[in-house]
Amino acid sequence: MSTGTSTGTAANPGPAAGTTPTGNTPIETEERAALRAAVAALGRRHAGTSHRDYDRQALWAAAAKLGYLGVSLPEEYGGGGGGIAELSIVLEELGAAGCPLLMMVVSPAICGTVIARFGTEAQKKRWLPGLADGSLTLAFGITEPDAGSNSHRITTTARRESGGDWLLTGRKVFISGVDMADATLIVGRTEDARTGRLKPCLFLVPRDAPGFQRTQIEMEIQAPEKQFELVLDDVRLPADALVGSEDAGLLQLFAGLNPERIMTAAFAIGMGRYALAKAVDYAKTRQVWKEPIGSHQAIAHPLAQSHIELELARLMMQKAAALYDAGDDPGAGEAANMAKYAAGEACVKAVDQSVHTLGGNGLTREYGLAALITASRVARIAPVSREMILNFVSHQSLGLPKSY
Repeated sequence: MSTGTSTGTAANPGPAAGTTPTGNTPIETEERAALRAAVAALGRRHAGTSHRDYDRQALWAAAAKLGYLGVSLPEEYGGGGGGIAELSIVLEELGAAGCPLLMMVVSPAICGTVIARFGTEAQKKRWLPGLADGSLTLAFGITEPDAGSNSHRITTTARRESGGDWLLTGRKVFISGVDMADATLIVGRTEDARTGRLKPCLFLVPRDAPGFQRTQIEMEIQAPEKQFELVLDDVRLPADALVGSEDAGLLQLFAGLNPERIMTAAFAIGMGRYALAKAVDYAKTRQVWKEPIGSHQAIAHPLAQSHIELELARLMMQKAAALYDAGDDPGAGEAANMAKYAAGEACVKAVDQSVHTLGGNGLTREYGLAALITASRVARIAPVSREMILNFVSHQSLGLPKSY
């Protein structure tokens, strides 16, 4: 029995010199491993010098043509027939290559999933083929100025007119990509005729609908996907703008929110891997004294720790995706929140350590890491803060009393 610290053996000597950690894991099927490798190659072809220096439209079109945008959508509507597990691989690998597509979280993952599960046949035929081939894009509107993470305080209301039309009134904030979306899936509330209480419902609002106004929010984060405040001033919609049942309530809402959390985890893991790879490469070649700086434990150990934490976050993300794709919504809800939390924390630490590894170079445009200091915080804040996830786990998983 060996008491040494080496991780290699004669049969498995460990990573060869000059290699960097890859995204492949032994628990993946051959098909998923092949998908991961193919998407990684696509990302390398389109990557620029930083997370913001790439042609988003060209990459979106290429990913659509290869079937990656619709990999989780039903085959009968032009999709790949896979699940959120496959879609998360696509986003993670593009992020690890330095060219993430944030709208993948919104358009195919949230909106595509909701429509595929709850939409009418007409809605599926209208939207899913376009979401799969990239010709259509949907945004998702849930957050409100005074509601924050409390979906029960949503004030956007929908009332039915005598002719069957709906009138939507309300405000939304921090809605991504409305300018590039053909429509926005809006979370509103309708009145229950039996109880008089408001319940959540989902409506497809076309971009050019009268009374549907958008104002861009100026952000410090430089990203192709802009953030908007929306105003819905008696936006009139036909009866078939309602997605799913008027009585489904939170079931339909969380059908989209669980994939959102899983995909946010994929986004964060990809970003963390990108930053870590930059730092590892630098640490192997940067020489100040006799040996490259990566030989010093003060540099090597924090990078190794970041790699471990990113791998652990991916395992939880894969568990969440497996539960969701198997139809276990309650189990997926817990795992998706945990995955999002773990990935957000791992991403922030990986970016921070990568910048420190490069020292002053970590703050230059040449190396493209400094902008990630701000961008990495997104996964801690959106779509739900880490504090709310801790609240969820404390009272849902551990059975502790609620404080709110």
